[in-house]
Amino acid sequence: MAGAIIENMSTKKLCLVGGVLLLFQVLAFLVGGLIAPKPTTSVHFLAVKCIDIRKGHHSSKWLLPWGKDQCEHIRGFDEAASRLIAANDIVFSVHIPFSGHEMSPWFQFMLIILQLDIAFQFRNEIEENAMVTLDVAMAYRDDTSDTWTEMAHSVEQRKLKCVLPVPKTAENEGRYYECDVLPLLEIGSVAHKYYLLNIKLPVNEKKKINVGIGEIKDLHLVGIFQNGGFTKVWFAMKTFLTPTILIIMIWYWRRITLMTRSPVLLEKVIFALGISMTFINIPVEWFSIGFNWTWMLLFGDIRQGIFYAMLLSFWIIFCGEHMMDQTERNRISAYWKQVGPIAFGSCCLFIFDMCERGVQLTNPFYSIWTTDVGAELAMAFIIVAGICACLYFLFLCFMVYQVFRNISGKRSTLPAMNKARRLHYEGLIFRFRFLMIITLACAAITVIFFITTQISEGNWKWGDVPIELNSAFFTGVYGMWNVYVFALMFLYAPSHKNYGEDPSNANAGMGSAEELQLTTTITNVDGPTEVYRLAGKESQE
Repeated sequence: MAGAIIENMSTKKLCLVGGVLLLFQVLAFLVGGLIAPKPTTSVHFLAVKCIDIRKGHHSSKWLLPWGKDQCEHIRGFDEAASRLIAANDIVFSVHIPFSGHEMSPWFQFMLIILQLDIAFQFRNEIEENAMVTLDVAMAYRDDTSDTWTEMAHSVEQRKLKCVLPVPKTAENEGRYYECDVLPLLEIGSVAHKYYLLNIKLPVNEKKKINVGIGEIKDLHLVGIFQNGGFTKVWFAMKTFLTPTILIIMIWYWRRITLMTRSPVLLEKVIFALGISMTFINIPVEWFSIGFNWTWMLLFGDIRQGIFYAMLLSFWIIFCGEHMMDQTERNRISAYWKQVGPIAFGSCCLFIFDMCERGVQLTNPFYSIWTTDVGAELAMAFIIVAGICACLYFLFLCFMVYQVFRNISGKRSTLPAMNKARRLHYEGLIFRFRFLMIITLACAAITVIFFITTQISEGNWKWGDVPIELNSAFFTGVYGMWNVYVFALMFLYAPSHKNYGEDPSNANAGMGSAEELQLTTTITNVDGPTEVYRLAGKESQE
């Protein structure tokens, strides 16, 4: 009786394969922990207050904070008042990066958040629900002698959420409010060497523009980029793993198609999981080094979303196929109650991503976090996604328990058999249970990874408590997915061995009636493994 490699491979060889896969898993963590730097780097910038008395400065002139063409600047607004310089003639200028440095496509993305220094004054307090209006423009160039080219220009509003940490008394005038950071811009490609931001705070008392926002002293910007060293390690991993998974996937499906029977649902789902893993592995990010592909962040999110959906669906089907009787299994429609919510959640993730990063393709200054409704929806979405991920894992644990109970119950229905064959089946069940435990561990780490990455990305926008994920966590989890998918396709590929023909498993004392009973009760069910066929055997009284 032919089966899968997980059943017919000798224990010695199986341990060898497991040891090699474990070695690769350890290497994945070590690559991130010992070689790759931390995933992201943040750089703080202080905006220079430039004077521009001409109208329409964004269209006619870019104001530089330093260099040979630097603008005329002032130290503070007190100096502006003494020189009778209007607030509308002050432009906050920030050059990215600092003098003597260059940006690089290896940084992959650039996220800028804004921090305002606002002093408390009785004559100019921050009003409730105050909105600050920003007339912001961004330009780029690739050589210090080139002229600046406008990249984006927009008038944006951000809500101020500030608290004065001391009592509002005359003695505390001049003390700074504690304000939440404000998301300013996000671009999915760093294709140019130099960037320039000109930010203006236009004042119009009649239209209540920038009125009641307190006494702004300074603008601080924090630039967050992917570390170039981490990007190179990440690309190298993708480049190595892509052909590895692709080769094993082709080999697996070739073995499936050589069988006389048609593939069952479990085999098809394993193949689909291999396709989704290959899709996320393909290192198309290499093209972002030479091309200004601003949609790479969105594309990366879509690829990861497809893989998440496929992986979560696979675990449900993998467990379900070992729980159902033969009349119910091998039909994807039987799992619509479990797979349907996963598909719905994936669509919600896609819509949420399109609402922000999709819009940012045309307006990098847009953020869903800028309004109360948007921020509450985004925060609620992250919380609900985390809760759903935890509930999914608990449900998966319940399914694994049901599978174990089902297998144990079906074992007792098997006819009496000799010692060699009984030990054979006990060994198969042990291997299957071990694989299920590995699956649970992989699911737990995946859920933790999903929740922490969602919180980390959101934290950049709301700026609460800083959360920094280690590079080893990223490379380790990514390596774990590949090792797990590789192991599934290898172990569940049809074996060329035939257990019934193995002399070591034959027993001369075994009666023909026992052989016939075993064959008719187990092997009449088509499936990749004997444990699969055993689980699908009709319940007997």
